[in-house]
Amino acid sequence: MKKIALDWMAADQALSHLRSGMSVFVGSGCAAPQMLVAALARRGHDVFDVEIIHILTFGDAPYSRHELLANFRHNAFFIGPNVRDAVNEAVADYTPVFLSDIPALFRQKRIHLDVALVQVSPPDAHGFCSFGVSVDVVKAAVESADYVVAEVNPNMPRTLGDGFVHVSALDALVKSEMPLLEFANQPPSAESMKMGEFIASLVEDGATLQTGIGEIPSAVMACLSDRKDLGMHTEMFTEAVIPLIESGAMNCRRKTLLPGKIVTSFCFGTRRLYDYIHDNPFFEFRPTEFTNDPFQIARNAKMVAISSAIEVDLTGQVCADSIGGRFYSGFGGQVDFIRGAARSIGGKPIIALPSTTRDGSISRIVSWLKTGAGVVTSRADVHYVVTEYGIASLHGKTVRERAIALIHIAHPKFRDELMRQAREARFVHPNQIALPTGLQPYPKKYESEATFKNGLQVRFRPIQPTDEALLKELFYSHSEQTVYQRYLTHLRHLSHEQVQKFVTLDYHNDFALVGLVPHEGRERMICVGRYLRDAAHNEAEVAFTVHDDFQRHGIGSFLLKKLMKIARANGIEAFTADTLVENHAMLRVFNTVAGKMETAVDAGVCHVRFDVGGGELPAKAGLPASET
Repeated sequence: MKKIALDWMAADQALSHLRSGMSVFVGSGCAAPQMLVAALARRGHDVFDVEIIHILTFGDAPYSRHELLANFRHNAFFIGPNVRDAVNEAVADYTPVFLSDIPALFRQKRIHLDVALVQVSPPDAHGFCSFGVSVDVVKAAVESADYVVAEVNPNMPRTLGDGFVHVSALDALVKSEMPLLEFANQPPSAESMKMGEFIASLVEDGATLQTGIGEIPSAVMACLSDRKDLGMHTEMFTEAVIPLIESGAMNCRRKTLLPGKIVTSFCFGTRRLYDYIHDNPFFEFRPTEFTNDPFQIARNAKMVAISSAIEVDLTGQVCADSIGGRFYSGFGGQVDFIRGAARSIGGKPIIALPSTTRDGSISRIVSWLKTGAGVVTSRADVHYVVTEYGIASLHGKTVRERAIALIHIAHPKFRDELMRQAREARFVHPNQIALPTGLQPYPKKYESEATFKNGLQVRFRPIQPTDEALLKELFYSHSEQTVYQRYLTHLRHLSHEQVQKFVTLDYHNDFALVGLVPHEGRERMICVGRYLRDAAHNEAEVAFTVHDDFQRHGIGSFLLKKLMKIARANGIEAFTADTLVENHAMLRVFNTVAGKMETAVDAGVCHVRFDVGGGELPAKAGLPASET
């Protein structure tokens, strides 16, 4: 095969083509062409009003310096640390735009590019260079610009997919052997790991993931090692994904779009990652008009999109690109992936953020977005919001339900104020009660599934403040006899105040476990068991009820056993209960599960007391056939 001859230029010579008034694109992320950027800055004093365009880049951005303001005007499609001050001082511009839309702006010449400065791998035997770690909008820029200067670097990995350019399409070649810019992941904090655990609980086997950069995505990756057949379709990734690949948890076999491939547009990492992706057919690098197209994203079944935010208000509006009126980052691919995941079969769009700023002084769950803050993701697009205190499911929920759910996952020291502001804003009922002072983070460890008689499968979880409607539905489904046996009176109505108290518990002194089954595209509550602590005696009153249609399945015994274990873990020594003497089914459950009991009868009511420190439930108690 004939060897391809290359004509090399010095960086300064390649930039001699630059003229005043031109528009210059600079390559992205860790692939930013460092030699060419430095040469661009040196050329600055000879030109005026040159517009510099790019998405996020690492490394120096000398074109944004004050001494070159007359020479360069910077326009960021995504704001990085190297240009943030310039943008917020109004000496540089910011264009809010989805990453999926940028290539079309270039190709349709709505944004004309005179020059593109990029970094590529050396050409292969056929003359094709790879855009390496950043295909994103770079491919469209190279194919649209009038003049392309490429920094050719053997340190750039050759990545596979739709990220190649033939050397004949490059107008100037500059030889470089500089190390690529690197981005090292920091170990996730304890808060990030809690968020990672909550997010991981939403990820099923066979799911396809989209993640970003930072502690939270790294924590999520660390919490998914026990999953099977995970896939990835994302705009970017870091080396946090490597352990999942090497363990076999992420093999992309069950992906419904491009199975067997991690589909991505760019990556950030260290030399370890660059060597890992070099010539690796497991990775399919494609431009953002493909990776970030919501219609393509939605073709992945069980698509789980994980995006971050700066703050979320109590109605569900997400601000992700600014801190008040100060621009911080950009739209990126958040909305693309949130909407794509929402339209995926079994998809889950997730917004994740710490409950407070790093120093803990400011809540990131807020009543109103800060003055000047922009809405990146609308309240109608939001499905799940996750903090280190739990998961708020917002899609299809009222403003009242959203506010309560978000206050529930806010930091405890801000919950009272958030509830006060929610009442003032009329987001919630004027008499909405505050969350308990000692409210623990949502105890996800007590979630479980069980199979009962006739194959009945029930999902159990701790009750949440957003369960008002489900609890009312359960109450009004009861027969008169069930109501009388549970409440010892002919109760016809649960007031708003009563329902709030039943669902607003601290998970320590007060606890309730509910059972749910699928019903008409949603879940239906079929049982609830609870205890209320009497601190003076270190005991708790226990009660539970099961929907009439699901009685005599062993669910009551299961609930009592679970509540006993939870109570023991929270330092409770004994349960007490009052039940009608004719309620033989309830008394049989107590007798079978608890074993030894103290009983006393008064006016037709049996007072029961028993120790919660007993052993495992005997087989004769009617345990479920299996528990998962």
